[in-house]
This record gives sequence, C-alpha cells and structure tokens, in this order.
Amino acid sequence: MRRVVVTGMGAITPLGLNVEEFWKGIKAGEIAFGEITHFDSSDFKAHLAAEVKGFVGKDYMNPKDARRMELFCQYAVAAAKEALEQSGLDMEKEDAFRVGCSVGSGIGSLQVIEREHEKYLNKGPNRMSPLMVPLMISNMAAGNVSIQFGLKGKNINVVTACATGTHSIGEAYRSIQCGDADVMVAGGTEAAISPVGVGGFAALTALSTSTDPKRCSIPFDKERNGFVMGEGAGIVVLEELEHARARGARILAEVAGYGATADAYHITSPIEDGSGAAKAMENAIAEAGIAPEEITYINAHGTSTHHNDLFETTAIKSVFGDHAKELKVNSTKSMIGHLLGAAGAVEFITCVKTIQEGFIHKTVGYQVPDEKCDLDYVTDAPLELEVPYALSNSLGFGGHNATLLVKKFQE
Repeated sequence: MRRVVVTGMGAITPLGLNVEEFWKGIKAGEIAFGEITHFDSSDFKAHLAAEVKGFVGKDYMNPKDARRMELFCQYAVAAAKEALEQSGLDMEKEDAFRVGCSVGSGIGSLQVIEREHEKYLNKGPNRMSPLMVPLMISNMAAGNVSIQFGLKGKNINVVTACATGTHSIGEAYRSIQCGDADVMVAGGTEAAISPVGVGGFAALTALSTSTDPKRCSIPFDKERNGFVMGEGAGIVVLEELEHARARGARILAEVAGYGATADAYHITSPIEDGSGAAKAMENAIAEAGIAPEEITYINAHGTSTHHNDLFETTAIKSVFGDHAKELKVNSTKSMIGHLLGAAGAVEFITCVKTIQEGFIHKTVGYQVPDEKCDLDYVTDAPLELEVPYALSNSLGFGGHNATLLVKKFQE
C-alpha cells in the first residue's frame, strides 16, 4: 500500500479562525461556550453553544461566490484555503484529475430549509428560491471546495452524522492508498446552530441543559448531561508520500491506520459493550502494524453524554486491557463542544498538533469522577509527553464508528 502523509491543515473553529488560533486556545484550556446569538433561544431547553465568532465569508472567497454558499460551505472553503496554502500545492503544476476532495457534512443547511419553509407557508411554493436545493444539500461542501480550487479528481461526500469528519479523512486515505488519487483535500464541516438544529437535538435529550459555560460540556464527568452544539470546519491535505517528496513538501504527520465499523444496534445509542468502537480501534492499530501497548494517547469522541462516554470507556478497556490505565485520553469537545460532522476532522488536526509538539491538552471542566469512567482523562493539567502515535475516535448516530491512527512521520 502507498504511504499517506499530511501536508496541510486548516480550521474554522469556535476558538479561532485558523489552526494557529485554535491550537493556541486549546493549549491555554480556553472554552468557547456562551449564550446562543444566532437566534433567540429563550423558549428552548438548551441555551448554550460554541459558535464561530468573527467569520466573514468574503474574506476567504469572492463575495458573489460567498452569497451562493450557505455557512457550512463557506467554513469548508475557508478551512480548505488555509490547508492548501500550508501544503504549498500548486494546482497549475498538478494533474487536476489526480487531486480529489472528500469533505462531508452531517446535516447540510438547516437554515435554508427554515427560510424556504417559511416562504412556502407565507407566500406559497412559487416564491421559494430556485437555489434552495443546491444551497441545502450536504455534498455542496465538497462541490464548492473542488470548484474553488480546481480539484477534478475523486469528489465524495461521506455523511455518517458525528463520524463524518473521521470517515471523510479515512476514505480519502484509502483513495490515495489504492491509487485513485495522489492528493486528497479532506475533512468535515458543519453549521447547524439553528432553531431546528438545537430544537431537534434538545427534543432528543441529547443536549446539555446547563446554563454554566464552565459545566456544560464535561466529558467523562459524573454530572455530564448532554453535549453542547458547536460549529466550524477542519480540512487537511493528504498526499501520497512520494508525491509529497517529489515537490519538497513539508510533512506534518503520517496516517497509518483506519478502522470503520457499525454497531448494528440502535439509532442513537452506542452498543453497551463498546464492541463496534473497539473493533474500529483494533482495525486501525492492526493496519498500522503496531502493538496496542505502543499507543499512548487517544483523542476520544467524548461527547459529554452519559451513554457515549461510558461505552467508549468500555471499548477502550476491551482493546487495551491493563494498558488502558496507562493511556492518556482526552476530549477536545470539553472546549469547543460537538462540531457534529466537523468534529472528527478538527480532532484529527488536534492529534497532528499533539504529535508535533508533544503536548496533550487537558479535558477541561471535569470535576466529579465517575466510578464507571475510570481512565486517565487528563483532568488535572495538560501534559508534555512525546506522542509517537495517536488514535482519534468518532461515533455517529446510526451506529457508525471510525478511528484514525496518526503517527509521527519517519523516513
């Protein structure tokens, strides 16, 4: 199999509008939670979210193009721009049909559905926008990224709810491995902090009802009561190793393993024994050709819901046995909330930065130990520790499980 490396990263997050700002906030243990400002949440059960702040689409693209994109697409294009610029990829020197795109969104645009449904009710079907469908559908993030940057290779949109970002990077990795592409721009994007989005998740009792920003997203804490909605995008440039070497690219890390499974159990709850997530981790580790004991760090899905955190802990124990107690496990969602389809991609970027800098961030907000969640969740302070391998887990409604194994690049 061809080796696959990371040569560029871009992010739009609630902690910053690029990777540097995001990582600075992560290292400082900052939280991005506050009262929802995108709409009046007075009548809603959930009032806190992790919103992207200060983003202006026309700063990253032609204003006309920005007007023809919903926010989830704008986030994707902006993050892709940063990732491609860091990679140094010159599309004029590339075979555009060998450069593909794998960018997913779990939901697409709820906002355009809300707007156009209101038009339908108040003015009738003939007043609905002719652009409603292309603005709404989730594949338009990948479509717009490819259009903006001239990517003519494989163009796919993976939709697996909260596992979307991880699957999107994983399928891009597979595409390069098997020779379908030499370069893939990959990741996830989401902008679902809207009345229908928040109302729907709250009705499912999936969202935290806390009004305290410091105690709303508290993964693995005994008092956790739901996740906090976030938004943003994470995009990476993946590249076949020899292609990257030939153009003198700076290599940030290597993708060495990918596992994808299904629980085949329940539409919202992970399976109680954690077997689906466990097999995804096992498959990623096996593909990398290493022993489980060589893993020192896991970026957990860690949503701050009762079932996810408990069953993910169970999965980690089943894979690692006694070594599970030695692992450092954290949740980036403790600072930026749950970015849904973008979560896995932003957390993958966190893993790359962790490997580069030997810095494992704290799981912020944790106070009350849960006797059933009894691993080392890095709750006291961040750690400086060499991390040769990192696992990133994502679990999605529908029983979707995905794990990526990232390693420090070595010739």
